[in-house]
Amino acid sequence: MAPPFCAKDRALIAARLDESAAEAAQPPTRDAESGKLQEVARAQRWTLRKLVGWVHTNLGIDCVRETLRGVLLELKMSWKQGKKLLSRGSASAREAFVATLQYLLRRAHAGIEKLVYIDEAHIHQDADQGHTWSRRGEPYFVASTSPGLARVSFFGAYVYNDTKIAIFPAERANSDTASDFLQTLREAYPHDRIRVVWDGARYHCSEEMRETAKRLGIRLTPLPAYSPDFMPVEALWRWLREEVTYNHCHATAEELIAAVSAFADMANQDPDEIITRLALKKYLDSKQEKLRLP
Repeated sequence: MAPPFCAKDRALIAARLDESAAEAAQPPTRDAESGKLQEVARAQRWTLRKLVGWVHTNLGIDCVRETLRGVLLELKMSWKQGKKLLSRGSASAREAFVATLQYLLRRAHAGIEKLVYIDEAHIHQDADQGHTWSRRGEPYFVASTSPGLARVSFFGAYVYNDTKIAIFPAERANSDTASDFLQTLREAYPHDRIRVVWDGARYHCSEEMRETAKRLGIRLTPLPAYSPDFMPVEALWRWLREEVTYNHCHATAEELIAAVSAFADMANQDPDEIITRLALKKYLDSKQEKLRLP
C-alpha cells in the first residue's frame, strides 16, 4: 500500500506548521509617528482536527487523525504548549546582563561572593490541576475545601555557591518584608560578601531598599526588564507547585506553609536535582533575541 502522504505532501505540511510557529513568535511593530504597538495577526493554532481539514482542502487527501498523527511524528513534530516570549525585553540590556553575569559567576566560583538569586511568589491554597496517570474512562477527582483565592506569599532564594534553596513565608511582598529577608540572609552568612540578583520590582529598587542593602553590606544586581528567563527561582516555583499544590488542596495557610517547608528540606537533600532544575541561563539565543522589539 502506498503511504498516505508523499514526500512533497509531507514537506507542505511541515512548511505550514513552521510558518505558523514563526507567525506566533513575530513581535508587534511600532507606529512610526505615535510609537504605539501595532498588534500582529493571530497565528493559526493547529490541532489534528484542523490539520485533517487543511490537508483535505489543500492537498486533496482524506485521512483520519491517527494517520496524520503518525505523519507528524515522522516529521519530528510534537504536541506542545506554547512558551511565552516577552518581546518587550531589550536585547541590548539582556546582552549587557549576560556580560555582568559572567563576571558574577567568576567571583562566585572564586569564593569572593555568595551569589544569591531571590524572587517572590504567591502560592494559592487551592489545588493546581496537574497531569497524572489514572484509569482510562474514569474521572480523576481532586478534593477541594474551596479556599477560594486564599494564598500565601513566599520569598525564595537560591544560593548558587552552596547549591541550596531557602523559602520563607511573608505576610505580603513589599519593601518591609524584602528588607527582613535580606536581614535573614545576612544572618545566615554573617562573614561573607553577598551579591543578590532579583527583578526590577519597584520596592526592590527603592531608596529605602538600597539603604538597607548598604547597611547590611549586600550588593544588589537587578535583572533586565521583561527577562524572567534569567531568574532560576522561577523554576523553583514550578518545582514547588508540582510537589506541593498539584492535585492537592491545603485547607489552611498553616498547612500550606508546612508543606512548603517540607519541600525545601527535601530539595536540599538532592543538590544534583537543584542544579538540574534551577539551571542558570548564561548565554543568549540569537534567534530568540531577534524576536524582541528594537
